[in-house]
Amino acid sequence: MSILCYHEVDPAWRSPLAVSPDRFARHCAWLSRHRRMISLEDALPALDGSGRWPRRLTALSFDDGFAGLYRHALPILLRYRLPATVFIVAQTLTSGGRAVDWVDDPPSWPLKTLNREQVLEMRAAGVSFGSHSFSHRDLTTLTEEECEHDLRTSRKVLEAVLGDAVRLLAYPRGRHNESVRLAAARAGFTHAFALPDGPEPIGPHAVPRAGVWSGDGDMALRVKSTDAYITLRTSPFFGIARTARKHLRRHQYG
Repeated sequence: MSILCYHEVDPAWRSPLAVSPDRFARHCAWLSRHRRMISLEDALPALDGSGRWPRRLTALSFDDGFAGLYRHALPILLRYRLPATVFIVAQTLTSGGRAVDWVDDPPSWPLKTLNREQVLEMRAAGVSFGSHSFSHRDLTTLTEEECEHDLRTSRKVLEAVLGDAVRLLAYPRGRHNESVRLAAARAGFTHAFALPDGPEPIGPHAVPRAGVWSGDGDMALRVKSTDAYITLRTSPFFGIARTARKHLRRHQYG
């Protein structure tokens, strides 16, 4: 199974994180024709002990909970009847809120996130929600106790908004280690999702996804929505090949 990870859908923000609505619509049209689309919740029972998924299935996920998902992504998801899961930074839904300060290349205007009313409307339309931590800190920099507290708090906030149990987590920036995975399990998450850029452990609390970025056209989507893409991406041979390419470039260009 392939799990695609988008962030924002926005026509104006020029960032790797922001896919234009036109491109997202093309992606969804292609996926609806060529892949068997399934929600993460429906796919979870098929997860075996190694973290591998059945073939020929694709799920959509979104990290950060940017406001453009309500305005631009939701109508497209509904048009093609595609299930999706949005992972929310829980602090953004508290009374004090949280400014988006975790983006490396923000636009000239303040980025906004989904509010409670939009979350509930999207949920009523069939979109699922999970945690993207409480405050979008790099969980690998926290102690195990700090990490568990952050994740438990995120569940408490989201469950109060949604009125249902929240059991799915996406690690901020996809970063995790053994301590983070243990903290996620103790905080009550049954599954947690990563964004591997090389070899890393795979299991229920380290489920790999393929990031989809602004420059990804139709061919990139086809490759990333295949079962083989993540298998190759997380293979030790991928890491060896990538290191070899870096050494070759240094040798060629000084």
